[in-house]
Amino acid sequence: MAWNEPGGNGKNQDPWNNGGDRRGGGGGGNDQGPPDLDEALQKLQEKLNGIFGKSGGSKGSGGSGSGPASSAGFFGVIALVILVGWAVMGVYTVDQQERGVVLRLGKYSETVMPGLQWNPPLIDDVMTVNVTRVNAYEHRSLMLTEDENIVDVSMTVQYVISDPASFKLKVRDPEISLGHASESALRHTVGSSEMNSILTEGREVLGVDVKARLQGYMTDYQTGLRITQVNIKEAKAPSQVQDAFDDVIKAREDEQRSINESESYRNGIIPEARGIAQRMKEEANGYRERVVAQSEGDAERFVALLTEYKKAPVVTRERLYLDAMETVLSNNTKVLVDVEGGNNMMYLPLDKLTENRPRTISGTSGGRLSSNELREVTNQVVDQLRQRQQTTRREAR
Repeated sequence: MAWNEPGGNGKNQDPWNNGGDRRGGGGGGNDQGPPDLDEALQKLQEKLNGIFGKSGGSKGSGGSGSGPASSAGFFGVIALVILVGWAVMGVYTVDQQERGVVLRLGKYSETVMPGLQWNPPLIDDVMTVNVTRVNAYEHRSLMLTEDENIVDVSMTVQYVISDPASFKLKVRDPEISLGHASESALRHTVGSSEMNSILTEGREVLGVDVKARLQGYMTDYQTGLRITQVNIKEAKAPSQVQDAFDDVIKAREDEQRSINESESYRNGIIPEARGIAQRMKEEANGYRERVVAQSEGDAERFVALLTEYKKAPVVTRERLYLDAMETVLSNNTKVLVDVEGGNNMMYLPLDKLTENRPRTISGTSGGRLSSNELREVTNQVVDQLRQRQQTTRREAR
């Protein structure tokens, strides 16, 4: 049976009845009701007053003397809790890659470094900025060159945030300003260059010039951005005339290849020609020195021979004649002899005569006779001529 059914013993089974009514103190000992809200608040105020050193008054007075003090202590605790929460809300951390821009009552105060920081909430406003990340901006457009040609240029601008305060406060949208300044710098640089230079070897120079001009714009605008690199990704003619420009570029490449081949041939033939010329000069100098030395030797020999000729003209003349004849006949294998008193000239084949004669003197070669061998042969010929002459005379008698 339920504790609250009629006619039952529900009063004794009431779960809230614990020994009678707390307010009146009467009733049964097991009458326990739900806790009173006013009583709970009063106990809380007494505990708070005990914490702050205030007396909560006696129960016999009915609580009338502790009302204002209890209210003041309660609101003090609430104020303390709010103050602690406000202080805790001001603690924050700045990462190693970031910097914090502090605004105090809407005005720039300072830039904080990485680490644990504290700023009063609702008074200071902190904006964190990543200063190490490399950002990229791409731009592509058609531009007019100095020689009035149109080129399609595509570039990429890489930048970092170098001044967080200027980046956040000086310019409303620094990245939009960067885009406008990039196009302006690129158009100015392309408009000062020729198309051939932009399409070929001048692309790297173009990127350097655009970077310098763009960094000047960013500094003047106080955007807080630092340009790290400008890459010209592509520079080409418009698609409508791309085929014609490809033919022109191919012709230029053929021209450059021909020039390189000519340079290679020249670099190979000129040193060789210089070497031949140097060798010919050296040979000419050697020939000149040899001829001069030989001429000087002949002149000295002639002077010495002249001196001897003056001393003994006949002997010297005979000796010169014999030496000359020896020199002439030593290179000739055929001799004609005019016999005195005879009608015919005799032909002596000395080469045939010397073929069967054994060589006794070393050093002879090639059919040339030494002076001794020539004398022996001459003596033999003279003997034979004498014998023939005597035989002819006897037959005539």
